[in-house]
Amino acid sequence: MCNVSLNGTQPSDASLRVLRALEAAGLEAWYVGGWVRDALMGYPSHDVDMCCSGLWQESKAALEAAGIAVVESGIKFGGITAISDGERIEVTTYRLDGFYTDGRHPQSVERAASLEDDLARRDFTVNAMAWHPERGLVDRYDGQGDLERKLIRAVGDPKRRFNEDALRMLRAVRFACRLDFMIEPETKRALAECAPLLDAVARERVGIELEGILSTGHGGDAMLRYPELICASVPELAAGRGFDQRSVYHAFNVYEHIARVLTVAGELALCDGVAPSSSLMWAAFLHDVSKPECFTVDHAGSGHFYGHPELGAKKARVIMDRLALSHDLVRDVCLLIKYHDKPLRPERSCLLNMMRALSGEGVDTARLIDELMDLKRADTLGKAPSCFYYVETIEEMRALAHELLKAGEPYTLKMLAINGGDLIRAGVKPGPELGQLLNSALDAVIEDDIPNEREALLVHLNLN
Repeated sequence: MCNVSLNGTQPSDASLRVLRALEAAGLEAWYVGGWVRDALMGYPSHDVDMCCSGLWQESKAALEAAGIAVVESGIKFGGITAISDGERIEVTTYRLDGFYTDGRHPQSVERAASLEDDLARRDFTVNAMAWHPERGLVDRYDGQGDLERKLIRAVGDPKRRFNEDALRMLRAVRFACRLDFMIEPETKRALAECAPLLDAVARERVGIELEGILSTGHGGDAMLRYPELICASVPELAAGRGFDQRSVYHAFNVYEHIARVLTVAGELALCDGVAPSSSLMWAAFLHDVSKPECFTVDHAGSGHFYGHPELGAKKARVIMDRLALSHDLVRDVCLLIKYHDKPLRPERSCLLNMMRALSGEGVDTARLIDELMDLKRADTLGKAPSCFYYVETIEEMRALAHELLKAGEPYTLKMLAINGGDLIRAGVKPGPELGQLLNSALDAVIEDDIPNEREALLVHLNLN
């Protein structure tokens, strides 16, 4: 052990208060895990984990004696949460994990004799370091070296680590994507060989990890580098691997195309200085999931995928519901997938009709029309170079859509200058006819036949 610089990163006063309270009671305590990793990289981290030589009951007593509130958050695994000046610090007893019977959780947890024993059970070398303000860094598995080499490496035998907890495989990919690291070759081989173990993991946990991977903007890299694991996460994607599209418009098979669309969508978002939106990333990830089952070949031998956007939207809903993703996210993703391949022109009526199709209860249509253009742009750049010219047209459509939104051009019934009450006062009886007449009025406004004005609309409907 020696004092090692953490690149100028200092622990918060709140977390130091926790450390000192534990030590004042005669316990040994260390900063561990992600905070140490991020500090060594010079990144800010708001999640602080500590490990401690005491049983959780001893840690709790020491903290409460110092006036620090405690939540019994994970006592089954020896963990509590300290609330210090509003900051949450996880404190866990040095532990050894027993056998993992469900591929996710240890059957039993035992108190470990030392910090070194505790570090030996952790998942990856970059997460298996501990630090103390006076005693410095403990790094038995060269996690600091792997940070410098930009590698994710399992602690010990990677197959054993993944058999213990199969979710660690997706965590490895998430870390690699987030940090822009590679996965060390032996650990990568174990990912492919152990991918079927993911079947034992609750689907909502898989969904959370996939969300973490996609949010980095590097999900396309994950698809290409770790296909066995990605297809174990979403089995419907497996049919696209090696699936020849037999089209002059495509330079890649279905799976490779999806990966490239996801990469382009993520990279362009990051280039714009914004975090990739969840709906755009999931739409790119699943936009062509139904292509293999929609494949047909014409008399000239060219491949076609008629109906794949509509079927893909239905399939995406099944997948995302299985992964327990939010209703609003599923709704937006399915809309983007359903319309991602619909032909559009940079014309007022065409774009207003598309915004009309993208509207609905709770939908942010302005955001979604932008994301549809983002998806179309990425889809175009994931095809053959001969298609790239269409990007210019997409940007023309985006600019015009922005103008229409700024001008308040109507694309929903609520934006019309008349409503059902106006029609009833003009003599229309309540019932289905009201909706039919309002939709007819919106059709006329969108086609620019009449202005969006009350009197003009009533005249158009022969109600004035």
